[in-house]
Amino acid sequence: MSRANNLSPHASSGADLDIEDRSRLVAYLRERGILSLDQEPDVRKLEGGVSNRTVLVKRKSGPAFVVKQALAKLRVAVDWYSPPERIHREALGLEWLSRLAPLGSITPLLFEDRAAHIIGMAAVPEPHENWKRALLRGEVSTKDAEQFAGMLAAIHRNSWQERAAVADIFADRSFFETLRIEPYYRYSAEQVPESRPFYSSLIESTLATKLTVVHGDYSPKNVLVYNHRFFLIDHEVIHFGDPAFDVGFALTHLLSKAHHVARCRKAFVEAARTFASYYLESIRDMEWREAAEWRAVRHTLGCLLARVAGRSPLEYLTPEERQAQLQIAVALMADPPPSLSALISSFSEALPCT
Repeated sequence: MSRANNLSPHASSGADLDIEDRSRLVAYLRERGILSLDQEPDVRKLEGGVSNRTVLVKRKSGPAFVVKQALAKLRVAVDWYSPPERIHREALGLEWLSRLAPLGSITPLLFEDRAAHIIGMAAVPEPHENWKRALLRGEVSTKDAEQFAGMLAAIHRNSWQERAAVADIFADRSFFETLRIEPYYRYSAEQVPESRPFYSSLIESTLATKLTVVHGDYSPKNVLVYNHRFFLIDHEVIHFGDPAFDVGFALTHLLSKAHHVARCRKAFVEAARTFASYYLESIRDMEWREAAEWRAVRHTLGCLLARVAGRSPLEYLTPEERQAQLQIAVALMADPPPSLSALISSFSEALPCT
């Protein structure tokens, strides 16, 4: 496949295309030579995202691929907007993460259409499963937590080593601000007034820190598992900034599931400990390691509150669980624990008894 934006200039614009409309998508792909005229693909809408339309295209001959289109208004209960041009940041992320992440963990970019804000990428082999779904069933292991931590540590280590190049390439943090800082931190501070001083300090330190490539959406929902191997997807918030944000964002998901999947709480807490310790060990020779852990504690607390009070609350938490998590996070913000290990202990011990 060749990039769509390099094909014939006479092709009609896809700017008004809805890729979830099968007939229009197939016509679009044929017009650009991505599908041949005689191919009748199987087209399936993929679920799970709030910021994009995502479709799987399977052909009888040739590998399957995924087509993705950014939405200007995200699919959440409150108003949340972000420019659809962010899809091209994801294309850039696909190209660079194939070098920075562990070999084979990133699906290759196949084409990019800048006019329609559409990209295509290779599909993860089947059968695969979204890791979030497995976790919500209680299928959690320390081995998976290590793989999750190792992939993140590789991205941070390798981009630190290539910072002379990637710092400028990923310098634009506008999408991170519209998709993370505003809806997670600033909005939560408005909803929970007692958290405002904490968030004000956290936002200031986050925007002042520029160390590595930051994925910005490093969570189990963006990990697909095939044959016990992790594939990382959804890279539209990628930027050069504070690696501790990724750690806190990821750890929040493990701790929130420890809260929700109470019958497996001990296993989730152990997975959270494994994730934190394996990551920290993997960056032990980075000169910013100690300061990163200090900030990761604060990002974890900020995200724990944001995922119950922000614009995109975790859908699986019950109203009672959201209220309990809010109270725990706010209490810990008053005197943040000194380490990730201490934070995991403090949070888990404060959870309601099962």
